Amino acid sequence: MAIRGNRVAAAALDSHIAAIVISSRTDSRLRAVLGPTNTGKTHLAIERMCGHSSGAIGFPLRLLAREVYDKVRAIKGDAATALITGEERIEPPGARYLLCTAEAMPRDGGDKAFVALDEAQLSADRERGHIFTDRLLNARGREETLLLGAATLEPVVKALLPGIEISERPRFSTLTHAGARKLSRLPPRSAVVAFSIEQVYAVAEMLRRFRGGAAVVMGALSPETRNRQVELFQNGEVDYIVATDAIGMGLNLDVSHVAFAALSKFDGIRQRRLTPAEMAQIAGRAGRHQQDGTFGTLAGSRSGGPVEFTEDEVFAIENHRFAPITRLFWREAEPRFDSLGLLLADLEARPDMDQLAPAPEAIDLAVLKRLAGDPGFAGGVTTPGMVRRFWEACQLPDFRQQGVEMHSRFIARLWRDLREGYLGADYVAARIGELDRTQGDIDTLQGRIAAIRSWAYICQRPDWVLARDEMAARARAAEARLSDALHQRLTERFVNRRTAVLMKTMGKDAGLLRVALEDGDQVTVEGHPIGHLEGFRFVVDATADQEDRKLMLAAAERHLPQLLAEKAQKLVHSELGDLRIAQGAVWRGEQCVARLEPGKTRASPRLELTKELGKLDPAHRSRLEEALAHWLEGALAPLAPLNALEQAALDPEAGSEVRALLLTLADRGGTVHREAAGLAQIPKEKRPLLRRLGVMIGALDVFVPALLKPAPRKLMHLIGIDKRPLRETMEAVIPAGKQVPAGYRRAGKQAIRVDLAEKLFRAAHDSRAKSGGRQFTVDSALATSMGLLPDNAGRLMRDAGFRPGNSRALPEGAFGPPAPLLWSWRAPRKDRRPPQPGRTQAREGSAFAELAKLVR
Repeated sequence: MAIRGNRVAAAALDSHIAAIVISSRTDSRLRAVLGPTNTGKTHLAIERMCGHSSGAIGFPLRLLAREVYDKVRAIKGDAATALITGEERIEPPGARYLLCTAEAMPRDGGDKAFVALDEAQLSADRERGHIFTDRLLNARGREETLLLGAATLEPVVKALLPGIEISERPRFSTLTHAGARKLSRLPPRSAVVAFSIEQVYAVAEMLRRFRGGAAVVMGALSPETRNRQVELFQNGEVDYIVATDAIGMGLNLDVSHVAFAALSKFDGIRQRRLTPAEMAQIAGRAGRHQQDGTFGTLAGSRSGGPVEFTEDEVFAIENHRFAPITRLFWREAEPRFDSLGLLLADLEARPDMDQLAPAPEAIDLAVLKRLAGDPGFAGGVTTPGMVRRFWEACQLPDFRQQGVEMHSRFIARLWRDLREGYLGADYVAARIGELDRTQGDIDTLQGRIAAIRSWAYICQRPDWVLARDEMAARARAAEARLSDALHQRLTERFVNRRTAVLMKTMGKDAGLLRVALEDGDQVTVEGHPIGHLEGFRFVVDATADQEDRKLMLAAAERHLPQLLAEKAQKLVHSELGDLRIAQGAVWRGEQCVARLEPGKTRASPRLELTKELGKLDPAHRSRLEEALAHWLEGALAPLAPLNALEQAALDPEAGSEVRALLLTLADRGGTVHREAAGLAQIPKEKRPLLRRLGVMIGALDVFVPALLKPAPRKLMHLIGIDKRPLRETMEAVIPAGKQVPAGYRRAGKQAIRVDLAEKLFRAAHDSRAKSGGRQFTVDSALATSMGLLPDNAGRLMRDAGFRPGNSRALPEGAFGPPAPLLWSWRAPRKDRRPPQPGRTQAREGSAFAELAKLVR
């Protein structure tokens, strides 16, 4: 819809209404799908387009267009899918599905069955708004047209497009304000948003030093470099990404938290605070699909004033409520080319519709006005064809972001050749060759990529360059090489892979970290060297910087026992071969190597070499003793819970009663009958200490579940702590002989492991609590599943105070399952309150009994 000042406003509105009537007669559906980020709008557009015979979608970013192009190509095939942007054009003959940037999108939809415009709220953008407004008003599909954007667009869309069908989509996940956080406290999978290149670099450098690094995404990067940087984050190689506000427009990342390093930016005119809608567009990157996200600020940022959201801003972002857009920027999309003066007049014309505002002067119009004022240019641009061609040259995007003055000079140099016809292939190849150099730092490479994007755009024009296809391929290849080099520089500067590995594994289970002792005693973490062993002492890598050194020492301290045990294993194996523990000694085959003598605790005996090995020279003997000690420490690792009991028993703070119980547990291999545990003397405030040590106080036994496993039971038997019979596999239920093995309790003619017996008692007590009365049912299936026979299960339950009632027979003539057996419970005799000494209970009915009642 073209609007030229006051002349055609009414006519345009009439023609627009007529177009709606015509579209309704042809069953063309005009629909707007509005809502916040993460509502599946773009996914819906892809589905709708693929359901039509042809279609086109306009996107705000080349990167987003490329992402959707790959998705549609996988569905429809290479031959049916095209990608059209200013710098790249992949358009097979007869392609039916076009994925474009908004600028490259056909104004009328290209006679496609389906047309969609993504991020339509950009019609209110100062620089590019007039492009989106034009597509919003004019791009139509034969069968269906879809406008995708923020809910703030609803009032103005209703006013401009009467009769449009509007639907709103809710966000899939919840977005919550998390407050300010320091850089060191940012959770993994976070994105930090800054609004200047300097701040992006500063934050990324801090994350490299303290968190192992970050991916970097800026609008000035090429799509290839941005994809490679995003891949670093998506693959989990780094847990953080630092970006400008470009992250808010279509980049789909697995981000759980967005932190704002600043809340103001320079918009080309002034430094201003972001609007709540802009904040929400960026914060909405947190949380994808059903995964909730959080947003907040970066504490300690020095970006001019405190970085804090107001209460109103937090409310607006969390609830997706923003001031509606009332006016869209508009500029004549089809100006007249009779003369430069008429072209300028049309481009500066003002619309008469209240919902449209004249677009601020964009850089293409500024360049046109500057060059048109130069007689050296204006004098030769006289015919409509020359005026059109001149305006197309002025519309070359300022990829280098150099401003009007410098960009005008570049356009002026370009026009001198275009005025005569075409740019020569040799000339274009030489310009591309000058830029196709991968040496230099990050800023240098970014500048070359921006310049090569200008030449890629020039080579896409159908009437500007001879040998266009060849030159376009050269420009794309040069951009790809520069992008690879830039990605490498960014990774080298802002990603410390060794620190990233250490930071991601610190605080996790040591068993999850892949630590290796390589040949030459080199210690590596996830393949990255962090130091080496000198004897049995760890030495940090001398090439590490100060930050890495701290992390590596911390990682080494956590995994040093594992490394030393591995080295000791190698040394002992090379000196003595395979070793085993038996009969309180260390054996090599049938030969005794060392005796296990009492140490500080029973779980940590000391080694005494045999006389044969005692004859070694002192240096060799000391080396062997040290290796054997580390080997033994690793071999006795399953006894760590027992060692913890003994160490706690040496602490006077535990109290004599607790120490007595711990020593009894240690002496009996982690299991003691409740009546022998002395629980009545242990204060209640000491019970948490027992729980921290892994001690379980059961109905009939006090035990340590970790010591009921086969490995610790076998070791306690081999080193002589437990003399009772040994069960190699520690089955749930076993036949009961004259002597019950360690860790078991007799149950009639069977024996059950004490922890499983406790499981039966707890289930019965739960049933008792639910019944709320004196009698309750007990599920016999649990005991049966363990292998306990009914008679033996009954005896075990009686030991714990449970008493079965009499089974009720069915009435005569009745059929069906028997009535459930009802149980009762009374504390076992050993747990009842003992009678107080010196007092006897008076016989009921006697005078003394009546006197006692009066006293009570």
